[in-house]
Amino acid sequence: MKFEAVTIKDIAKELGLSTSTVSRALRDSYEISPETKKIVLEYAKEINYRPNPIALSLKEKRSRSIGIVVSEIANSFFSQAINGIESVANTRGYNVIITQSHESYEKEVSSLQFLASRSVDGCLISVSTETKDFTHITHLHDRGMHMVCFDRVIEDLKTHKVIVDNFKGAYDATVHLINNGYTRIAHLGNSEYLSITKERQSGYKKALEDHKIEYDENLVQHCLHGGMIYEEVENALNKLLKLKNKPDAVFAAADKLTTNCMRYCKIKKVPIPQKLAVIGFSNLDLTELLSPSLSVVRQPAFEMGRIAAELLIKMIEAKRATTDFETIILQPDVFLRDSCAKKV
Repeated sequence: MKFEAVTIKDIAKELGLSTSTVSRALRDSYEISPETKKIVLEYAKEINYRPNPIALSLKEKRSRSIGIVVSEIANSFFSQAINGIESVANTRGYNVIITQSHESYEKEVSSLQFLASRSVDGCLISVSTETKDFTHITHLHDRGMHMVCFDRVIEDLKTHKVIVDNFKGAYDATVHLINNGYTRIAHLGNSEYLSITKERQSGYKKALEDHKIEYDENLVQHCLHGGMIYEEVENALNKLLKLKNKPDAVFAAADKLTTNCMRYCKIKKVPIPQKLAVIGFSNLDLTELLSPSLSVVRQPAFEMGRIAAELLIKMIEAKRATTDFETIILQPDVFLRDSCAKKV
């Protein structure tokens, strides 16, 4: 038996009203009396009526859907950001289509092509670690697709951007290590193609400079896939710990880099913080329950997603093309715990 959704015609027939009256009542039109609205709305709720999205899209010339492109939902930062996006989208009557690049440029390209083929009204994008050519994004943007970048942004794309103060988060984390007596501080960075990588490395370098510690490029390692592949982190840390003058601390610049650094130390039996102090960007819940408890720079991911969604929907629903764009910078929080306790 084929499922058939309830329509306005069904409601009209049951209540003995015209379809136009039911339609206006559902839209809360001033032309319909409060009594009639109440009857229609109560019956619609009783039979679990939902507007037909295809009919709505034809009428409004919008699909009432927005696309999201992120590296992976399993990443705690992105899962929290998606929750923020959905909190706005659902309230405003938009469906959300989530795609994952898994840090692959090719998958990012195919994800955007898929979303465009679904006629989404706009996209929220955080680019993959492999992406250094943005043609696939600028092409769709130039053709009129509404876009907002968040976290990993495209600096030259003329649109709204929502980011965290990456420089400050990295600076504060590095300064804390210095104040606790660490001077050979390694930096485990994300892909060099990403905006966040440059900003976080700049904060790290500035903290060293302000405290008269010479920057040593041998103490800096980058992981192309941002820690998603454990072996990349393992290779980077092996190189660092084989140095003649070994690091006494690590500042990791991404969620998976930070947690896989902890994992590496557990596997290799490197005591934290006695042999290697660790602090890094992470939105993983329960970091305080790890052993030792993990010091982290935490981003307001939910808020970032919420603001990005609001900006996108504002563009979609604007009567005129948006020409004035803003970059919103949110502040990170630093949580200091046992993994970078004072050096003994």
